[in-house]
Amino acid sequence: MAQAPAARTDGSEPESGAPPAPEEAAAAGTPEGKSRRGLLIGAGLAGVAGFAAACGGGDDEGAAGGEASPSGNAGNAGGGGKALGSTSEIPVGGGKIFEAEKIVVVQPAQGQFKAYSTICPHRRCPVDAVAGGTINCPCHGSKFKIADGSVANPPADKPLEEKQITVQGDKIMLA
Repeated sequence: MAQAPAARTDGSEPESGAPPAPEEAAAAGTPEGKSRRGLLIGAGLAGVAGFAAACGGGDDEGAAGGEASPSGNAGNAGGGGKALGSTSEIPVGGGKIFEAEKIVVVQPAQGQFKAYSTICPHRRCPVDAVAGGTINCPCHGSKFKIADGSVANPPADKPLEEKQITVQGDKIMLA
């Protein structure tokens, strides 16, 4: 049994045997109204929304503003992320590079722990050593102060990105 063609919104009658216009198909909820373009746009928007949510926008760093306290806690009393290592692994005035996590943890003063990205802002090379109170990049000789990640020796002109860590007992954790 043949189905009657849908009425047009402009008042004209559809041609016999002609498929409905895309607007009519979409309004009627038929498969012709669900185009690949619409599907891809919807999937793209869902991906953008997920990326925006992952990047965050809220301020969940706690009352301390995310700055590490002298004890090494970054304002997060509980929880914490992945365990990086033990406080005994980080010498005073030095540090240790955790290559897999792309983080360098330093102890500028007794009991004060800080963490930075291992990626040098000059040419994106990974730093490879902590010595003499600096974090050192082998590519072009940039050096960064362990106290605050600032540039101690160019060519880098920006500091290392600070990362948030917590110290729980003798364990250093990603915040």
